[in-house]
Amino acid sequence: MGMFCYQCQEAAKGTGCDVHGVCGKNAEVSNLQDLLIYAVKGVSLIVTENAIAVKDIGEVNREVVKSLFMTITNGNFDDIAIARQIRKVLDLRNHLKSGAKKIPAHDAAVFETDTKGDMLKKAEDVGVLAIENEDVRSLCEMIIYGVKGMAAYAEHAGNIGKHSDEVYAFIYEAMAATLDDTLGADALTALVLKTGEHGVKVMALLDEANTSRFGNPEITKVNIGVRNNPAILISGHDLTDLEQLLEQTQGTGVDVYTHSEMLPAHYYPAFKKYGNFVGNYGNAWHKQTEEFKSFNGPVLFTTNCIVPPKNESVRARIFTTGASGYPGCTHITADKNGVKDFSAVIALAKKLPPPEQIESGEIVGGFAHDQVLALADKVVEAVKSGAIKKFFVMAGCDGRMKSREYYTEFAQKLPGDTIILTAGCAKYRYNKLPLGDIGGIPRVLDAGQCNDSYSLAVIALKLKEVFGLDDINELPIAFNIAWYEQKAVIVLLALLYLGVKNIHLGPTLPSFLSPNVAKVLVEKFGIAGIGTADDDVALFMG
Repeated sequence: MGMFCYQCQEAAKGTGCDVHGVCGKNAEVSNLQDLLIYAVKGVSLIVTENAIAVKDIGEVNREVVKSLFMTITNGNFDDIAIARQIRKVLDLRNHLKSGAKKIPAHDAAVFETDTKGDMLKKAEDVGVLAIENEDVRSLCEMIIYGVKGMAAYAEHAGNIGKHSDEVYAFIYEAMAATLDDTLGADALTALVLKTGEHGVKVMALLDEANTSRFGNPEITKVNIGVRNNPAILISGHDLTDLEQLLEQTQGTGVDVYTHSEMLPAHYYPAFKKYGNFVGNYGNAWHKQTEEFKSFNGPVLFTTNCIVPPKNESVRARIFTTGASGYPGCTHITADKNGVKDFSAVIALAKKLPPPEQIESGEIVGGFAHDQVLALADKVVEAVKSGAIKKFFVMAGCDGRMKSREYYTEFAQKLPGDTIILTAGCAKYRYNKLPLGDIGGIPRVLDAGQCNDSYSLAVIALKLKEVFGLDDINELPIAFNIAWYEQKAVIVLLALLYLGVKNIHLGPTLPSFLSPNVAKVLVEKFGIAGIGTADDDVALFMG
């Protein structure tokens, strides 16, 4: 069985994975994910062509968002769970179709299937390469990957009770459009930018959801050492899962540590009341193979990024929830009220040794837009006085490639009168370096998770206003962004929609960009790759 996937930065040979995913997914999982996306397109056609009001189909909205989220890189490797989700989406599609006034001429999901084998046969015809024109394919996939990132943020916001009919409607519009073979490059390029527009809206929605529930992030010192108690390590992005875990571990003697993208949870005031919320353990997602061994306790994945565990004893300690999943790991589902029972995780933690210390000290974060704007006068004065010469937005993802050492070297070689604005797990390349401060302002300002790139955009727009500029590109801000998966794609498209130009993207440009599409991005937006750290520092500072 073959496959084809090029949605992440690690696409094999820089072109695409066609035998086995570098991420660890096999061809069967890859093809089932393709079919799940195809089924979502079918639902989207029914909704858009019948002008069904999204406010009336709440369950469909939730399952479509979950389906998209399940196909994000390193999110769900469980073929049985994906097949089950395909059946669920088809049932919803058939229900919508039964009441539809208009049946789309191009009905994307017009197939019946009862077995996984049937699904895999159908998947051969509907994957990425089904679109023959490489430019059209490139634009369609860019839209789909952006929508996958949107879906991740929409699910997190929805878990807190914040929904946007406008965002849901656009998801249906965009997914249906990728089946419209009458759309040419110009129309699809316009839809790419519209995807970015709704990326801004969904990140604003999640920002509102998180801050209304957990408070505005504050400057916080986070412990990176350990205590001598049994413990649970929580990874991923969903703060409601963390909240429930902390509530359920109170008084049990079990500590809770964050891992990778969950680190920014420490910045929210609502979580500071939990005495067993100890600190952060380890680094970015790709180092989990070794760090999970030394942690000793159970690990709870709330979303991606899962690295397939090679050690069976580690796998036995991994739990998943939400859109994440891995064969052989216990999956925890929510009841009808959204409540999850983490008692099995807690019980296992009590039986296992405390984590081994792998580092000590503290790291500082919490520089989301509300906190930075509170320091606006100080920041503006530092810019006017020349103490701060330039800001560098180095948000995005980390990854395994040795070439990503570039970002550590780049941060180290930046002049001492520059500030790094970061969000996402890319920060682990430099957030523990002794880079100092400028007049009390740390040289690395961590806004939070990847979705908190929204905060960086808000800060930039506020600085544009303060300095009385007409164009965001006139600011002393440069963008040198690392990417890995689809949430980074929606962040990039959001920045393009906001008018940001001359973004450098690495460590490699996306494989899903055809030569012609890449040329448009270069000519219209100034998108560029990275060079050496020395050359790029000289270029940016010049």
